[in-house]
Amino acid sequence: MKLEELYEIIKKRREIKPKGSYVTSLISQGTDRIIQKVGEEAVEVVIAAKNSNNNKLISESADLLFHLLILLETKGITLDEIYEELRARNLS
Repeated sequence: MKLEELYEIIKKRREIKPKGSYVTSLISQGTDRIIQKVGEEAVEVVIAAKNSNNNKLISESADLLFHLLILLETKGITLDEIYEELRARNLS
């Protein structure tokens, strides 16, 4: 799945608020809770990387990206804005 696809799913779930959706539940807990989840997942990525467990690192990285996308979407920040910022840094 591409990040854009996941971002759109998150956006739709925020708008529609389907019952039983993790995204809906997390967003309803507020921005502070979303930020906390991003922090927790970032720490888990670091631990997985330190332990040299690539499968765990992949899994935790997916969790981090997922929660970061929730945060970005709730703040009204698009992936295009992130991509533009990366382009402006001349990383290519």
